[in-house]
Amino acid sequence: MIYVQLFFEFFKIGLFSVGGGLATLPFLYELADRYPWFDATMLPNMIAISESTPGPIGVNMATYAGYCAAGILGGIIATIGLVAPSIIIIIIIAKVLNKFKENVYVKSIFYGIRPTVTALIALAGFEVLKVTIFTFNQFMISKQLLDLFNIKALILFAIFLVATKKFKLHPIVFILSGAILGIIFNL
Repeated sequence: MIYVQLFFEFFKIGLFSVGGGLATLPFLYELADRYPWFDATMLPNMIAISESTPGPIGVNMATYAGYCAAGILGGIIATIGLVAPSIIIIIIIAKVLNKFKENVYVKSIFYGIRPTVTALIALAGFEVLKVTIFTFNQFMISKQLLDLFNIKALILFAIFLVATKKFKLHPIVFILSGAILGIIFNL
């Protein structure tokens, strides 16, 4: 039964997460609330692993989540569920898009989808920022302003925010650098 649930849930995610892998994050947070497969605190690690490994982030996260839920077969089924809608939709779109690409309704649909997807990605980014940078539980206990932030993570965030803007390097350079600095800062 878990395999059917995995396929169905990731099929829905694949069907509605327009905009790429990061658009799957709100759906994964929702899955974490509904099923015992993984919890929301695991999502930043899922993102880090998914960004650090070859392949699309959404597919990597589906594989990771499916594996957490039901082992290797769960990872395979979740991945197939996630990509199946894209394959089906792309085949259909490829057949008809040339006829309708200048249609005012099609243009209007894409006009509305872009900001919607941007909002979903921004929300997902905020959720990851909340778990990574902020320490609300510690702040609620101590009521000390400095306890609101994970200072080491905030410093790393600031360094990489500036570095990614200033230096046009391959993302793997930043990921590896983050991993090394994470070991140094967290030891």
